[in-house]
Amino acid sequence: MKLNGATALVRALEDLGVKHIFGLPGVQNSQVYDALLDSPIEHVLVRHEQAAVHMADGYARATGGTGVVLVTSGPGATNTVTGIATAYMDSVPVVVITGQVPTTAMGTDAFQEADITTITLPITKHSYLLGNVDELVPSVFEAFYLASSGRPGPVLIDIPLNVAAGQALYKRPAAKPSLPSYKPTIKGNARQVKAAAELIVSAAKPVLLAGGGVVSSGASEALVSLAEQNGIPVVSTLLAKGAIASDHPLYGGQPGVYGTIAANTLLQEADVVIAVGTKFSERITGNATEFAPQAQIIHIDIDPAEIGKNIRVDIPIVGDANVVLAALLERLGTCGASAGRITGKKDKQSCSSPAPDNTTHQVFSVLNQLLSERQQESDVIITTDVGQHQLWASHLIDVDIPRRFLTSGGLGTMGFGLPAALGAQLAYPEALVLCISGDGSFQMNLQEMATAIAQKLPIKVAIINNESLGLVRQYQELFLGQRVTQTHLEALPNYVRLAGAYGWQGKSLCLGKLDQGSNNQADDSSIKEAFSWLIESVGPALLEIVVPTEDLLTPFVKPGGSLLEVVEGA
Repeated sequence: MKLNGATALVRALEDLGVKHIFGLPGVQNSQVYDALLDSPIEHVLVRHEQAAVHMADGYARATGGTGVVLVTSGPGATNTVTGIATAYMDSVPVVVITGQVPTTAMGTDAFQEADITTITLPITKHSYLLGNVDELVPSVFEAFYLASSGRPGPVLIDIPLNVAAGQALYKRPAAKPSLPSYKPTIKGNARQVKAAAELIVSAAKPVLLAGGGVVSSGASEALVSLAEQNGIPVVSTLLAKGAIASDHPLYGGQPGVYGTIAANTLLQEADVVIAVGTKFSERITGNATEFAPQAQIIHIDIDPAEIGKNIRVDIPIVGDANVVLAALLERLGTCGASAGRITGKKDKQSCSSPAPDNTTHQVFSVLNQLLSERQQESDVIITTDVGQHQLWASHLIDVDIPRRFLTSGGLGTMGFGLPAALGAQLAYPEALVLCISGDGSFQMNLQEMATAIAQKLPIKVAIINNESLGLVRQYQELFLGQRVTQTHLEALPNYVRLAGAYGWQGKSLCLGKLDQGSNNQADDSSIKEAFSWLIESVGPALLEIVVPTEDLLTPFVKPGGSLLEVVEGA
């Protein structure tokens, strides 16, 4: 049966199981929007294209599926760049479909023309610029396969207007396209797995370092089994939060530049580090030349380019984390590995010293108590923006299952939290979805408050307002001779009135400023009451908590230092 390109595209998306698309129409993608009118796929109209990608990203992180974005050409396409880069850095499967000027007008600087495939070349796994309608359906199926297989990531399809309007015979391709140049290694080399098992058996102080690849490959259960059966403590990166329960006796916390002293000590004193699905970024290693100086390193990753890129590796294993860990467990079962070597060390005071004197730490501790009670009854999903609040949340909010703490790790994208929460809420309508943001981050995509109302999405937002770009400010204070510049955020909006303007409920709790009527004495009951109001509110709701600007996020590693060269307090 012959269909026009736009209808064939939509049919392909239906056959691929797509239920939601996030986007914004324009002339160059108008044919596709017309075809969507006759489709059961639900389109979510965003207010900005960057937010569309973050919504699809949040949807994908929460579900483990592939998020889909539909935008127009020119500025519509270029507005997606930050969202695409965010997904790329964190290995999230997203397919971005962009409209393009007709092939006859390309290269003429036509109205709203932009070479989006070239612009996004460094931040996509692959991109397609379609020259004729016959390429469309095969490219769509290939794009979804590429985005979700191997190391996941974003793929872009650029569709000129005349291609979308052309006629083509619709034929559903094979579920797994034949791509000779793309064959990710799934099963780890047996010799390397054997060598890793033997090294683990002989180790006195092994440590498991879990990265985001553990979550994306569904390897959490295998990770915990490996830890429990062999008495190995686990430390997890920001993107691996939830890979092991926060209260597990073998969980040692989050390591790195903004990690806990306990987790960093485990790594620095280890004789074997088993790293799974992590790229060893400088946020994790500190000074790479001084990372885990006594340890032999086993690195398991599906992307061979990551192995040995940042850290020397003694036993490299290329493969899917879940498959490799299963093979390693089987091999260790024949090696006589003994459990109970050492246990993880917990450090719930990791983010402030001393905890009672830090109001922001207190706020997150109270929030964690409420969320822990809530998680026993229903699904809870946390999204964050980027900054001090993100790191306080990552340390102090307990998450016991994967895909329930969604944050921008690699790119560190302010403005991620709100749209990601909307995507997660669409995926899980019955869940409590809470976006934790900062006064700097929230303003970068606050227009999506309108999308929450239009889609009837009851997300909750907690803004931790310290009137500053806090993480940058504390760096200026501590390492630039207290020459604080351009990090104080003046003329902040009245967030309660802003909430009302968008049709949200809004409330503010002041814990940090005498000139706003606060006695500057925080007590748990007032914080608990405010968060209880937020959680129990019907429909979208916003809570602003004003905290002292001077609250520092500590401990953290000194610039250029090893993981044990830390600033513990102020």
